[in-house]
Amino acid sequence: MSAFLSIRNLSVALTGGPRILRSVSLEVNEGEVRGLVGESGAGKSMIGKAILGILPRAVHVIEGEILLDGEDLLSLAPAQRRRRIGAKAALIPQDPLTALNPSHRVGRQITDRLVDILGWSRKDAEARAMELLDEVHIPDPERVMTSYPHELSGGMRQRILIASAFAAEPRLIVADEPTTALDVTVQKQILRLIGEMQARHKTALFFVTHDLGVVSKVCQSLSVLYAGMIVEDTDVRSFFSAPEHAYSRALLAATPKYTDPEASLTPVPDSVIETVQAEVEAFEAEWRGD
Repeated sequence: MSAFLSIRNLSVALTGGPRILRSVSLEVNEGEVRGLVGESGAGKSMIGKAILGILPRAVHVIEGEILLDGEDLLSLAPAQRRRRIGAKAALIPQDPLTALNPSHRVGRQITDRLVDILGWSRKDAEARAMELLDEVHIPDPERVMTSYPHELSGGMRQRILIASAFAAEPRLIVADEPTTALDVTVQKQILRLIGEMQARHKTALFFVTHDLGVVSKVCQSLSVLYAGMIVEDTDVRSFFSAPEHAYSRALLAATPKYTDPEASLTPVPDSVIETVQAEVEAFEAEWRGD
């Protein structure tokens, strides 16, 4: 199985400030679902934004490569990079309310990418949008195409974002915590839908989440991130049966036990945090050449 996405020694930093990502290396193979987990602020979403070329203005890549289908995106001019990403990759963002433009109808928001980036005719793009709305189980696609986002529920808005992501048949989709803003019942439906769409279209999926339960259900492989540094990279079965890193073991131990709802929550021990923080500091010192 070949890697469609290969990130090599990627470091990202604030302008004039510290590194946010520290020499991150990982791969996503053709048709694979790879999870990325870590605490809030670990840098998970920043990796997804770096892949898609949408880093905040104050954040810059300072070293490394992002190979998409064998081509280093960071070596391309910005316009060329946007075209490559637009043709081969897409994003499912985490907040369906803020991700959709409130002043544009749903149909336009699905079709604009096909028309503007891929050169489709408006008629073909609208036909494709209708097919996709039906594929993501949205009733009455004709009405939804002419609706504004505020007229739809959160679950329907997230389905629209999923349809939009798959519209141009991308070979890689970055799903950035796509169920965070939804209630538990809708989360389950959306996860099932993403799994169905990924299997049907055979798309590689890079699934960013803080939820190990989600990882166990949808992912095949997994990278664990702490303070912008990958501390473990493994397949999902090995992770849940015998995680190698102390931080990974602590994350698993901290996961609520749904079979025992009265059990106390187990925080990540201070000793583990101190150990992994020392690893980060040593990694930084080696990078600086201290």
